[in-house]
Amino acid sequence: MAKIAVIAGTGLTGMKEFILKEERTIPTPFGDPSASIKIGLLDGIEIAFLARHGDPHRILPHHVNYRANLYALKEIGITSIIAIAAVGGITAPMHAGVIAIPHQLVDYTYSREQSIFSDTGHGLEHHVDFTEPFTQKVRELLLTSSSQLHINVVGKGVVAVVQGPRLETAAEINKLEREGCDLVNMTLMPEAGLARELAIEYASLALVVNRAAGRFEKEITIEEIVKTRDDAAEKINKILVRTVKELALI
Repeated sequence: MAKIAVIAGTGLTGMKEFILKEERTIPTPFGDPSASIKIGLLDGIEIAFLARHGDPHRILPHHVNYRANLYALKEIGITSIIAIAAVGGITAPMHAGVIAIPHQLVDYTYSREQSIFSDTGHGLEHHVDFTEPFTQKVRELLLTSSSQLHINVVGKGVVAVVQGPRLETAAEINKLEREGCDLVNMTLMPEAGLARELAIEYASLALVVNRAAGRFEKEITIEEIVKTRDDAAEKINKILVRTVKELALI
């Protein structure tokens, strides 16, 4: 049974290294996950893949059923998650096309179900430590894999997780930078927090798909974001394959 899962906005089925074996629909107390869970071999290693926004892509960031997604992965025995994330670059090093392995986050989301335990009453056992939101062991494997592949990455970064689905104003990005954020994203919370509650290792492989609002003169376009994502796909895939193989050995 797969122990490693990849959560991303787009599927792995187009990767030549991924061989699909089965799809599983997992019922949860929180409703349906975004999509069926694809089980297959990634360069010979069995993994699970979940399309965060549905398959095909249809669910906006603030409508994703994060609780169902994480619960379903836990139900099938997942112990480690690599979350692929598209992010905006706030600070100078975070220009379009950069791959980053974030080490911290700040949650600016609201009106999202934040906890597996929201409906079960209050107990001290439900307070989980979240000092380091990304599992260091998995982060180190991502960094080592990148180095071995001679792919340049930024080895740390603070992600501001915002509500969406609209992009931010220039003033909002200025505020986020003053508060210590390097990157901005709409999906890593409550995903990371739920993984911690469920005792699942979690780290993110983040691609800067655009400079954030006010950081360049042009207007942000979806076409440019998609092009940046597609141009970096091969590098992301190589890091992912190498990391999954190393993680499976632990």
